[in-house]
Amino acid sequence: MSTTNDNPLYEELLKDYDTKLDHSGINGKRIAKRLVELSKIGFVQVGGVKRPGFSNEEKDAKVLVKKWMAEAGLTVSEDGAGNVTARLEGKNNHPAIASGSHVDSVPNGGNFDGPLGVLSALEVAESWKEEGYIPQKPYEVIIFSDEEGSRFNSGLTGSQAMTGAISEEEMAQLRDYNGDTLEQVLTHYGSTLGAFKAAGRDLAELELFVEVHIEQGKKLEIVNQPVGIVSGIAGPAWLAVEFAGEAGHAGNTPMIGRKDCLIAAAEFIQSIPQFPKTVSDTAVATVGKMDVFPNGANVIPEKVKLLVDIRDINEAPRDQLIDQLIEQAEKVAAKNDIHVTVKLNTRIQPVPIAKDLQKRLAISLNKFGISPTYIPSGAGHDAMNLGRFIPVAMLFVRSKDGISHNPKEWSSLNDCVMGIHVLKDFIQDAMKK
Repeated sequence: MSTTNDNPLYEELLKDYDTKLDHSGINGKRIAKRLVELSKIGFVQVGGVKRPGFSNEEKDAKVLVKKWMAEAGLTVSEDGAGNVTARLEGKNNHPAIASGSHVDSVPNGGNFDGPLGVLSALEVAESWKEEGYIPQKPYEVIIFSDEEGSRFNSGLTGSQAMTGAISEEEMAQLRDYNGDTLEQVLTHYGSTLGAFKAAGRDLAELELFVEVHIEQGKKLEIVNQPVGIVSGIAGPAWLAVEFAGEAGHAGNTPMIGRKDCLIAAAEFIQSIPQFPKTVSDTAVATVGKMDVFPNGANVIPEKVKLLVDIRDINEAPRDQLIDQLIEQAEKVAAKNDIHVTVKLNTRIQPVPIAKDLQKRLAISLNKFGISPTYIPSGAGHDAMNLGRFIPVAMLFVRSKDGISHNPKEWSSLNDCVMGIHVLKDFIQDAMKK
């Protein structure tokens, strides 16, 4: 059985690591070892991980990080939505500064999306322990549940519960990939629907939330910078579209008069790329999930279900795009003489990052010789939900080839540790404000 030190991921992380980055209590080997330990939970043979929200794998990852949190001297708690909060008291009774991310993944996801943000936040506390530093204000490290949305086709579940941003109606509509309700999923996880509803916290207890995340794009690679500043977070909207036709024998049913809903779905999907550019330069729309019923090689499809992921960093054009795609789905259905139903599963408000916080992040970057690069985030993050109620900031760490949600996802240990140094400097500056 291999140990962490002879794990290929560990060796690759340390291969080109500059040990001069080990200072101020921050330790690259510790980060590498912890990334490796998390990579073993939900490991898939292609090299990535599968840790759906509220799964045993996500829970095991949280248990492991909670152990590290306690060893770092933090007081650890978990709410009814599975969100983990580890707190370090400060010298003053004051709202806390918080940082963190998530440990769940998409199917066959990578090892950095989410865990890097959690481990970065924890490493700040580890460095303070080694330095004997006591912050002026309380500090919290947070792990949010089910950020990716692979459980319910509707992400950011934990941060929605913490902020009270999920309604009773939305809770009632949630069904996972097994058809289980939110209540059934929570029961299996070890919680209850009542405890989930009670997970909302008084956000006046938090002064600021800052999240570290891999870029999931190529801008930092292009400008050759290890860390960048997020200028705004796109608000995702997920449209669940169901085309319903009429099943029939593939050989005996004439082409004329067929009600083939897969043909309609294909026409709809093919038309999608023409719409985002009509509303915004930053709007995007994607179909990445589709189910065909009964899914037989010799059966005309009776039903097709698909999800359209719609995003923009500005709310008005994003919502305009939603309306356009609903109208297009209805036109395509009418043209093909089939039925369509469209349901908006998720609609999250985009969050701009305050200019003052961006300037303060730039000051921290400059201290480490990094030229500030400003990047809009097309992806949604838990910081987005918190940003509706409290100030938030985000740092991106360079992604190799911009790859994410893929076992090939990679950020060098040098870049990861540099991001932690910037995070620590920014947080310590915020402690003085």
